[in-house]
Amino acid sequence: MLQNRVDPFGNLIKTQARGAWMGNRGILHNDKQEVIRPFKLKAWITCKLEFNGRQRKVMAPHRYTELFFLDEVTSFAAGHRPCFECRREDYHKFKSFWLKGNPEFHFDEKTSIKKIDDILHKERMKRDRSKVTYQKNIKSIPDGTFVLVDSKAYLIFNKKIFLWSPFGYGKGVDLPNERKLSVLTAESIVNTFRAGYIPQIALS
Repeated sequence: MLQNRVDPFGNLIKTQARGAWMGNRGILHNDKQEVIRPFKLKAWITCKLEFNGRQRKVMAPHRYTELFFLDEVTSFAAGHRPCFECRREDYHKFKSFWLKGNPEFHFDEKTSIKKIDDILHKERMKRDRSKVTYQKNIKSIPDGTFVLVDSKAYLIFNKKIFLWSPFGYGKGVDLPNERKLSVLTAESIVNTFRAGYIPQIALS
C-alpha cells in the first residue's frame, strides 16, 4: 500500500480507498516508492484521473509522485488548485473567482499563476511544515470549506458538517454552537468559494 492519498490537512496517508482526482507536488518519493518529503514544488495541482489516454506507473523512479483525493474539496483543503493542462476550464474558473474573491492583492487576469501559488503556499503551511489554520465566524464560512471540530476535519455543506474519512463522509450533523471555528481550507480559497467557484463534493 502506497503513501499517496491526501487528507484535508495535506498529509500523505496510506489507505485502500480510491480517489476521484489525482494531484502533483513534484517528486516526493525515492526509488523504493517511499515518501521522503511533503512537497517539492510550490505549485500544488489537482488533475483528472485520465487525460488524453496517458498511462502512468504510479511512483515510477524520477517521475512526479501521483497523489489522490476523495473529492475536489479535499484537494482544496490540502492546498491544491486545478491544473492548467488537463483541467483548463476549471483552472480559468478558479483563477477568475480567486481574483474576484481576493481583490486586496491587486492581481488581474495577466498575473502569473505563480504569484497565486506563492500565496497559497504561505496559507497552507507554516515554516515548521505544520498546517495553517485560522479562526472564522461560522456564519461567513461557505459550503465546501473544511473546519476543525474536536481536532477532526469536517466539511461544511448546506448548514451541516460532515466528518471526513478516506472512504467518504459521515452523516451530516448540525453546525456547532460556537461563534467561530478553526478553518483548514486556505483563506484565499475560501474567498474563492464565496466569490462563486463551486467545487466537486463526494456527497451522494
